[in-house]
Amino acid sequence: MSTEETTRGNGAILGLRGVKKSFGSLTVLDGIDMDVRKGEVVCVIGPSGSGKSTLLRCVNLLEPPDEGQILFEGKEITSSRGDVDYVRQRVGMVFQNFNLFPNMSAIENVKLAPRMVLGRGESDCRDRARELLERVGLAEKVDEYPERLSGGQQQRVAIARALAMDPQVMLFHEVTSALDPELVKEVLDVMRELAGEGMTMLVVTHEMGFAKEVGSKVAFMDGGKIVEEGPPDKVIEDPQMDRTKQFLGLVLER
Repeated sequence: MSTEETTRGNGAILGLRGVKKSFGSLTVLDGIDMDVRKGEVVCVIGPSGSGKSTLLRCVNLLEPPDEGQILFEGKEITSSRGDVDYVRQRVGMVFQNFNLFPNMSAIENVKLAPRMVLGRGESDCRDRARELLERVGLAEKVDEYPERLSGGQQQRVAIARALAMDPQVMLFHEVTSALDPELVKEVLDVMRELAGEGMTMLVVTHEMGFAKEVGSKVAFMDGGKIVEEGPPDKVIEDPQMDRTKQFLGLVLER
């Protein structure tokens, strides 16, 4: 049975098989195997430099893996057959830094990609953008520019912008780490709602409470490998590997 058939057979919308990535002599991903099933929230935790960010960038083809396969919706996307535009339309990504266009209002930021990439009509894009901004709690901020928004509000605009492409999977890259503590909750609440609505999510996070509450599965990474993986109550509350215990001992004491 082929890798594509195996991934389809186990219900995974996203699958990684032996994914490796190096920068010069530094191995950042060292044989990553992972499945994300439709509707799952997979939280990736681990120390800085463990490969978490590169993992997300490889999934979205911002970084091409050196070895291995990434399969999305049953098709390999890391081969010459892969369609980068298709992947980025179907896999949304929200970055640690908001990356909004400063010269555009919130609604203009959200409607830009569907208008330019998908070729949807101006009126439809504006209506959809307004609906999404309302969904993330920013109905009163649609015409504000990024400089007039708090960090939490900007991150919620970034989430709305990713949702505007109607993705099948959402990638979140430490989306609360650049926020003041009092603004973290408003962003996590939006992510909780998305999870409750069945959005498939791959989340790199330091928010252990979110991972325990919302995660379907937690993967602990260190040294470019997945050291331990399983349900949150197992990995976070009863880890089996010494390295996982060491990391969580430091993180959960804070």
